[in-house]
Amino acid sequence: MIEFTKDLLRHLMKGNKLYYAWLSVLGLFIAMGAIAYFWQADKGLIVTNMRDQVSWGFYISNFTFFVGVAAAAVMLVIPSYIYNFKPIKEIVLFGEMMAVMAVVMCILFVVADMGKPLYAWHLMLHPNFPSSLLVWDVIVLNGYLLINLSAVLYVLYRAAQGKEYKMSVMWPIVFMSIPWAFSIHTVTAFLYNGLSARPFWNASIVAPRFIASALCSGPALMILVFQIARKVSEVDVSNEAIQKIAELIAYMMGLNLFLYAAEIFKEFYSQSVHMAPMDYLFFGLEKGGVHHNVLVPFTWVALCCNVTAFIIFLMPGMRHRFTTMNIACVLVLIGVYIEKGMGLIVPGFIPDTLGEIYDYLPSATELLVSAGIWSVGALIYTILLKTAIPIYKGELSLIPKGQRRKIPVH
Repeated sequence: MIEFTKDLLRHLMKGNKLYYAWLSVLGLFIAMGAIAYFWQADKGLIVTNMRDQVSWGFYISNFTFFVGVAAAAVMLVIPSYIYNFKPIKEIVLFGEMMAVMAVVMCILFVVADMGKPLYAWHLMLHPNFPSSLLVWDVIVLNGYLLINLSAVLYVLYRAAQGKEYKMSVMWPIVFMSIPWAFSIHTVTAFLYNGLSARPFWNASIVAPRFIASALCSGPALMILVFQIARKVSEVDVSNEAIQKIAELIAYMMGLNLFLYAAEIFKEFYSQSVHMAPMDYLFFGLEKGGVHHNVLVPFTWVALCCNVTAFIIFLMPGMRHRFTTMNIACVLVLIGVYIEKGMGLIVPGFIPDTLGEIYDYLPSATELLVSAGIWSVGALIYTILLKTAIPIYKGELSLIPKGQRRKIPVH
């Protein structure tokens, strides 16, 4: 094990100029994010643009998005383990590694949003279980992290021994991971859904919308990352696997747009007193002679991105061409990131309980802290890839060098 650890460290430090440039950029953003976070911890959340009127902002927006990215690993787990679809089975481990990365980022965004991390002690000492939805969210997120981390470590450990993993060990992990993946986004949706004073969130359609959008953005990110990984390394990702993921995105994108359209229809057709948040999102609101519309451009950009991506994914001719498919993946990420982030969190506070309208956009501090957390996630995934690939190639092993062989990913 000592020799294995030394070899692993050597592999992590070994790479070309592009690899070192990538690590340098990530290190720079992590350092800037850490400095911004310590500044925030010292001065308080006043250095952000969150206020009493809008108390959740960019951090919780990112948290909501990455819960969906984490949950999307189930899109690979089901066809891989349940239906034994070989092209997906060969890359399912990399999807599980992405779930590990995303959950860690979710936890970091929550810590950043708390202002003082020691507030977490209150939750641990007085959990108020099972009535507190926040406690349920802590349980499902950390449980999902443990499940995926267990799967990744077990498969890599067996590969380092020169052996295939045993399905007798993997089946319990698989059967736990599938409902758990849906639970992390469902419980997150319930956090918003259960707030009756916020009519924008207080709708039963929120949880299905969360899951549908998660099964679009997560796989879209996987497609892009897998293509980059196979270009800069020896990861074996087949075109058939990527095309199957793209096909699944087409179905989920249609469902996501349908649910979104149903919500838009309900608000604008009913013309109820609770349509102000949706009105603010699409057209802005007038208050005291001032037109509040900071989110309107973002909303229309997100809608256009989602519709355009859906059209591309729906047409096999465009979906099968990597250029147009990659454009569609980028559009999905932009559209869902805005829709589930700023387009979901901020309008829920508009107008506030006193009828005030506070136009929120993230401060430089929030942007730097968020960039640092994104970089931490990218670094985690880079390290996981740099560990997995040499193990599969037989360069990292727990067996003598003369007896090593390449282990197939599946």
